[in-house]
Amino acid sequence: MTAHKLEDRIRWGMNVAARATGAVTSAYRPHGAENPLAPENRFLRLHAAFCGIDGRFGRPNGYGNALWRGIFDAAYTQPGDYLAQQEVVWFIAAQPRLLPTLCVRTNRIISFTRPGAQATTGVNSYGGITSANVTLLMSNWPASVLAATREARPLANLPGDTAVSLWTVLLPSCAGVVLRTADLMSDDLGRSGVVATTELTDLGWRLAVKQATT
Repeated sequence: MTAHKLEDRIRWGMNVAARATGAVTSAYRPHGAENPLAPENRFLRLHAAFCGIDGRFGRPNGYGNALWRGIFDAAYTQPGDYLAQQEVVWFIAAQPRLLPTLCVRTNRIISFTRPGAQATTGVNSYGGITSANVTLLMSNWPASVLAATREARPLANLPGDTAVSLWTVLLPSCAGVVLRTADLMSDDLGRSGVVATTELTDLGWRLAVKQATT
């Protein structure tokens, strides 16, 4: 059996399984850096089911695990697409031939901005970050934002200092946007953070974000 015929049979089997166990799902393909789930970005409705990365439906994913296996006909989807099933949203991280589709379940809506440098040198009226000197990079992107396994200690390390929360952030890459260290992140809960490390992988962005404290 050729690889092409095998791929067709796998897709047929995925489609049958999705129709039997899944639910109607809307697929979105981002265009630009803002609002990837805008109505005009929806391009497909399909049946899809999701299970743990082990491929079994016997138990749900546990805490701190954003990776899921997507069961659906992947003939018309690609990595970076979003899949919305009622109020739950995944994005496709990897869609290798003849292998299961890897999806990431999102739990937050996030945006990124980049602070600009001061326009003048010397004494300024205000040296902080304002809405006038930041550039919007990405707006309203569903992403996985989970607590990291370690916490960051303040540089002063005083006895009364509390640890700063670190988040591991997973989201698709966006054409024309390169996230950098010190970019600012905000989410739909009103929290803010500063990007500490960035890694652009074949699966999308993996970021370490340090929560900003007030």
